[in-house]
Amino acid sequence: MNFPAVAAACAFRSARQVVSVNLPNYITLTRIFSVPFLIWILSSRRFALGVHGERELLASAVFIAASITDGIDGYLARKRGQITTMGMLLDPLADKLLVCAAFITLVQLNPSVVPAWMAVVIIGREFLVSGLRSIAAQQGFTIDASDLGKVKMVVQIVVVVLCILDHRWLEWDIRGFIFPVDLLARVGIWFMVTLSLVSAIDYFAAFWSKIDRRVVRGQRRAFVLSRRRKRDVAPT
Repeated sequence: MNFPAVAAACAFRSARQVVSVNLPNYITLTRIFSVPFLIWILSSRRFALGVHGERELLASAVFIAASITDGIDGYLARKRGQITTMGMLLDPLADKLLVCAAFITLVQLNPSVVPAWMAVVIIGREFLVSGLRSIAAQQGFTIDASDLGKVKMVVQIVVVVLCILDHRWLEWDIRGFIFPVDLLARVGIWFMVTLSLVSAIDYFAAFWSKIDRRVVRGQRRAFVLSRRRKRDVAPT
């Protein structure tokens, strides 16, 4: 038997299993690839001369479609049993890239509605949550997504779309009904900042309570072990 050939074949098969890309991973990758497309739409001069808001409508459609894939890939991965290491790595990365790209571009596109400090607060919250989850994973526990975080995601989609549309329209006249785009965008971005801060505090509180319990449990275990050692030591 040719053992080197067999070993090489097994290694190749294992490598294929590791790097295999399933349907949920492909959907996540489309969200990542939509990020430069979104930036190009909002920054390129190709759409700047559109008189009917082509740039804003197309950018809004791209952002909504990319945001929807965040729920689709997770649902398919759980339903099909295709939760992989690649998916666990790419999914939060795609989310952070999309959020950062949207708000950084909005600072340039519509600074009167989205000032730089608001973008820093919103983006900073994303990195804070990622950091806490990384530390939690290293300590052997997880921080589940709270209902507040899920609400923040929905509000975030609505607010980004409103801020993009506000660049072209202050209001929409829909068969006599005035839809106040500018007012909703300005109120929404303040609500988004507040929600980001509150959800960040919520995540930190959940992280602190879990890691505090682990520290107390570890100290209690160390105390018990030290008492047992003293009991096992024979008197001289």
